Amino acid sequence: MGQYVGAIDQGTTSSRFVVVDAEGSFVSMASKEHAQVLPRPGWVEHRPDEILANTISVVTEALDTAGISASDLAGVGITNQRETTVIWDRRTGEAVANAIVWQDTRTAELAKVLASTYGADTFRVKTGLPPATYFAGPKVRWLLDEYPDLNRRASDGELAFGTIDSWLAWHLTGRHVTDVTNASRTMLMDLESLSWDDELVDALGVPKAMLPEIVPSIGVIGPCTGVLEGTRLTTILGDQHAALVGQAAFDVGDTKVTYGTGAFLLSNTGTDIVHSESGLLSTVAYQVAGESARYALEGSVAVAGSAVQWLRDNIGIIDSAEQIEAIASTVPDNGDVYFVPAFSGLFAPHWRDDARGVLVGLTRYSNKGHIARAVLEATAFQTKDLLDAMVADTGRELPELRVDGGMVANKLLMRFQADILGLDVVVPSVAQTTVLGAAFGAGIAAGVWSNTDEVSHRWREAARYRPSMEGGERDRLMSGWSKAIDRSLNWIES
Repeated sequence: MGQYVGAIDQGTTSSRFVVVDAEGSFVSMASKEHAQVLPRPGWVEHRPDEILANTISVVTEALDTAGISASDLAGVGITNQRETTVIWDRRTGEAVANAIVWQDTRTAELAKVLASTYGADTFRVKTGLPPATYFAGPKVRWLLDEYPDLNRRASDGELAFGTIDSWLAWHLTGRHVTDVTNASRTMLMDLESLSWDDELVDALGVPKAMLPEIVPSIGVIGPCTGVLEGTRLTTILGDQHAALVGQAAFDVGDTKVTYGTGAFLLSNTGTDIVHSESGLLSTVAYQVAGESARYALEGSVAVAGSAVQWLRDNIGIIDSAEQIEAIASTVPDNGDVYFVPAFSGLFAPHWRDDARGVLVGLTRYSNKGHIARAVLEATAFQTKDLLDAMVADTGRELPELRVDGGMVANKLLMRFQADILGLDVVVPSVAQTTVLGAAFGAGIAAGVWSNTDEVSHRWREAARYRPSMEGGERDRLMSGWSKAIDRSLNWIES
């Protein structure tokens, strides 16, 4: 095996594969989008077979482009959209239904029943998570209820459940596994023991026979078959945890925000589990095989980049996502227009599934520039809410914020983010930190890099945005944002 590593990045809208060399540089990359299946309002599904086929396709393309074979890879990592839930037949390897995506809200009533029956703290203390539509446990319970025969088949060991990492690992290695980061997003794993919790499994009514084996994030999982035969699977990391690794955020207090379909803040809390009092989640950051798990506080925003897609595809104000910066720049400020993109309710720190999107503050003066700017600023405002909650929980002010994901190319957004936070916002030289983190993990486990310190030396800063906004203006804008949030609440009634 050579000194290359590979990484699969299976995201909400596309799948990609990269080949990375021993210097941490991208040698080749291929990606392919998959369909978003939207059966009714609030429901979001993916076709697992399409995701698998696309993954195989991009692996083949990237290897061909690099001029290497799978056997030239020292190891391969998987990073994945978290919480998205798949159930499949162990004998045939075929999914029994479409995957329920993390954004999906069909389990809202079930989440309320779990909270009222067992108490939200029963889940929060053990898992770091509140009962919510976001997580995988209620999704698998919904599938078992919707298709009555699945319960029996699951109890008899005929069916397997997993998030997308498990689905891909099954087809690439034959093992039914998940890592500690993905398992920590199910409402079924105890954060301290890093094992499935019998009380939680019983509360959600998930047959234990269908659960995957939990393994460390970074460590040899097994030899690959099929398109990757000749190499090994050596890392699994949920996408936000992979971005933390890709940002080399290995020290306590290191914090990053990834702007993708949603926006996700993770702050490294080391070997300590910090239970949030401010609406954040406690989660596993990552675990290297043979070492203690590292933990994080996380704030999750459901809609960030997908709001720009909505503006393009549903409203038609822009023809491409890249156009939004130019249109937003035609006005000097938001004109007192605010947009709350609560398409699937509000995630952290509010946790309100009754909220829906609102556009407020409109006057005859308002134009498409103000609307475009409000859509961009919504991501920055939501990030500010997350950061304020993190500071309240830890008592630790940040010196800077590391950012990554597709939206960091938008200079207007990054300048406004620095202004509204009152912090330096730092962009790394490689913006695709999620897939890079999976590659770093794969390389550490395979011996390409000796440890996290060696990976840290490969992180480079590309741009730094410094705040220039006066505190009074920041307070005025945040007051408007708070009023807009209030207007979005109580829209959906049970």
